[in-house]
Amino acid sequence: MRQSLLAQTAARSQAFDMTYDVERIRANFPALRREQDGRPIVFFDNPAGTQVPHSVVEQMNQAMFYKNANLGGSFATSVAAEQLVNAAHRAGELFVNAPHSGEVFFGQSMTTLTFGMSRVICADFAPGDEIILTRMDHDANIAPWLMAAEDRGLVVRWLDFSDDTFAFDLDDLAALVTDRTRLIAFNYASNVTGTINDVEGVGRIARACGAQLFVDAVQYAPHGLIDVAALGCDYLVCSAYKFFGPHYAMLWGRRDRLLALRAYKVRAVSDELPGRFTTGTTNREQLAGVHAAIDYIANLGEAYGQPAGSELRTRLSAGYEAMKAYEDGLTWRLIEGLLSIRGIRVLGITNPVDFRRRVSTVSFVAEGIPASQIASALSDDGIQVWHGHNYALEIYRKLGLEDGGVRIGPVHYNTSEEVDRTLGQVEAAVRD
Repeated sequence: MRQSLLAQTAARSQAFDMTYDVERIRANFPALRREQDGRPIVFFDNPAGTQVPHSVVEQMNQAMFYKNANLGGSFATSVAAEQLVNAAHRAGELFVNAPHSGEVFFGQSMTTLTFGMSRVICADFAPGDEIILTRMDHDANIAPWLMAAEDRGLVVRWLDFSDDTFAFDLDDLAALVTDRTRLIAFNYASNVTGTINDVEGVGRIARACGAQLFVDAVQYAPHGLIDVAALGCDYLVCSAYKFFGPHYAMLWGRRDRLLALRAYKVRAVSDELPGRFTTGTTNREQLAGVHAAIDYIANLGEAYGQPAGSELRTRLSAGYEAMKAYEDGLTWRLIEGLLSIRGIRVLGITNPVDFRRRVSTVSFVAEGIPASQIASALSDDGIQVWHGHNYALEIYRKLGLEDGGVRIGPVHYNTSEEVDRTLGQVEAAVRD
């Protein structure tokens, strides 16, 4: 049975490779033409930030050249700026499938938005109330809540994951919940193990006990379609520079939750959404870039099956399906190669049958060799990867790997040749 599933997975990947034009896709990204010592640079640092297509930069330039004004004026540039802002918010709402308009707002980073919202959300909690955090989250979805708990006298409970399956057991979560549980902070996908977590299952548990669910979707957004209506969460945050956009972030919140919170804002700002949680003037060119990044994924969907006239959500779904099928092939090639190198341990799901439960982020450690040494050797050959804890402190503490690991993150514009080149350098670094 397992061999049959493996064969099906291989056939699907091979068939898709025949139609997927990665060189055409790469032509959209100017950075991919860069070289080091006469060889193309390999961008495998994508989990920390992807490269940006022409279309994103063009729209940001257009915003700065022709739509550079504050909102609310009767003159042409202000009207154009307001249209830009409204269109970006609408694209953001469709990107996450928000049930109501006004539920999406933007900020400098996921960390900044989470710190701000943690203070607003926890302001209504009483001393002794409880929040649940996980050992798999990025520190941006841990530290804000730890500090809020310290400020408010809250109790923190921890959800652990299995170091065999690199997944959570939701029965463990259900056992942590009490009548004092007020919030669960949870990640959609891990920035180290690549695990895609069962957010819908967590949502059911949260609703059953009346707790709020705050989801970090930063690592999932570059790889899969988000549907907050199906997930059952109350808040979800992601960063555009992880899905081919500029350094800006967006947060969705359930309308009734947002309206019940006290907003820290200037008095002249309306209480209407999304303005009540938008502090100051948003960055016009960044909003234009976020919108263009969303359109880029949708346009990829057009190239692989959806007519140009299709709804944005439909085209986004097709774009993500195309990326996932291609990325799974790269991930399998990468993991198989790493596992063939003596002394290497992959920190995540390695069976291709289970790749529906992981994104293409792959972390590993090599016995007796510091992660920094491997990353440095790769860098010398123009291969960009990250090493260390990558702000996932709890994961590496749980695994007893205080120095962290090496992280390789292929996305839809990387190639199998780049994977092979990287594997060769990893093997050389481990052997030497």
